[in-house]
Amino acid sequence: MSEKDLSENMNQKEQNKKHVILIVDDEPDILNLTEKFLKLGDFETITSANAKEAMKVVEERYNEISLMLLDVMMPGRSGMDVLRQMKAEERYKHILVVLFTVKSFNEDIQKGHALGADGYIVKPFSGKELLKYVQNMLS
Repeated sequence: MSEKDLSENMNQKEQNKKHVILIVDDEPDILNLTEKFLKLGDFETITSANAKEAMKVVEERYNEISLMLLDVMMPGRSGMDVLRQMKAEERYKHILVVLFTVKSFNEDIQKGHALGADGYIVKPFSGKELLKYVQNMLS
């Protein structure tokens, strides 16, 4: 790795450290894997296993959170409900919300965008793709 590449990589990691990402998914394996991938990019992460828990974290730490990776299909409240609430409250508008789901149907993507989703990631995904996607969203 050249000195320039090393310097750029260090700068990227410093920028990533400033970003807190909330990962919301009811599948523990997805939650853990996503967190590991993002930590490789030096992001600070918070995990939440359901919508209620996620909204509690958002209420407490909304000033710190830059981006939320939000599973659409969860028991209880869906990710779409959380998205609707996030975009309705002014104090949360700075948080980018990326829907995170196995559903890749056009109507789901359209519904997400209509509710104000900032992006859409379809599972399964590669760690490299996820990291690059998140970095692009936050740059």
